[in-house]
Amino acid sequence: MAGKQKNLQDAFYETLKDVYYAEKQSVRALKKSAKAAEHEELRQAFETHAEESAHQVERLQQVFEIIGKAARAKTCEAMQGLTAEMEEDLEDFGGGPAADAVLAGCAQAVEHYEIARYGTLKTWAAQLGYEEAAKLLDETLQEEKKTDQLLSQIAERINVEGSEETVATSKGGRRTA
Repeated sequence: MAGKQKNLQDAFYETLKDVYYAEKQSVRALKKSAKAAEHEELRQAFETHAEESAHQVERLQQVFEIIGKAARAKTCEAMQGLTAEMEEDLEDFGGGPAADAVLAGCAQAVEHYEIARYGTLKTWAAQLGYEEAAKLLDETLQEEKKTDQLLSQIAERINVEGSEETVATSKGGRRTA
């Protein structure tokens, strides 16, 4: 076997670079989603989480410092795919009654990816003895879970409103929003 065998330390660093890229992309996507959102509560949730995500980027920079490595981003294919899907959905549904529901769904896909990654990083940090890094990563993990729950609650309301509009419109009723 050529080269050095990679270990958990290497996996942690590579995943950290991946999440660093993803979180920076998330900030951009959230700002774009906030501009596109019609529903005030959804717009507010996107704006709030964009600010929170900017702090999460700073926390990741602290984790890089803790492990003695430069804060470097590595292209995250998963996040690129999720943001491309959001762009496509905005084109397909933008301005329609389902637009906000679709935006909330895309945002939750991002949150679920981040929850999975931060959970993994937190576990690995603890296993590698980076207790302070594990605490920082857990802080972000809890924020991501809270945002996911909030998006679920908002989505339930948006979906009900959107489906009522669709039903009213399809039965010849006028939209009263």
